[in-house]
Amino acid sequence: MDVTQRVVEMIEPSVEALGYELVRVIVKGGKYAVLQIMADRKDGAPMRVEDCEAISKTVSALIDVEDPIKSAYNLEVSSPGIDRPLTRLSDFERWAGHRAKVELKAPLEGRRRWAGVVRGANGNQIRIELEDGTVHELPFIEIQNAKLELTDALIKLAQQQQQGV
Repeated sequence: MDVTQRVVEMIEPSVEALGYELVRVIVKGGKYAVLQIMADRKDGAPMRVEDCEAISKTVSALIDVEDPIKSAYNLEVSSPGIDRPLTRLSDFERWAGHRAKVELKAPLEGRRRWAGVVRGANGNQIRIELEDGTVHELPFIEIQNAKLELTDALIKLAQQQQQGV
């Protein structure tokens, strides 16, 4: 098991008990290691600085006890932001109707990069509608990177959520 997976298994129950869900966890090596954690509030409210602080305190305590990262590291806790990464099948359901960019690990139908409107998930496949109106199913397990595109509709939705509409 790699370090990132160990960290996820170690912190996820406690983060969820606080009322958050992990969006993405990355451990970057190098001279100075970085542990990046992105989380959302389970209640759908926007993340605040206080939320990041609560997660940071909990994660720090857990990591200090278990010590899965052998070198010194910096902990970064943040919200996913407006143009958030799509890391779970449920993200493709939740953000259906919004534009996204998807990069696959290997080419499918002659291409690795796909961009279009998210149309949900179908089993272990995500659905994306291209500019020409065709809908393609891409294997979720083959996704290397996926994130929402910043659009006027996404900005409007974020503003509504900030205002509690």
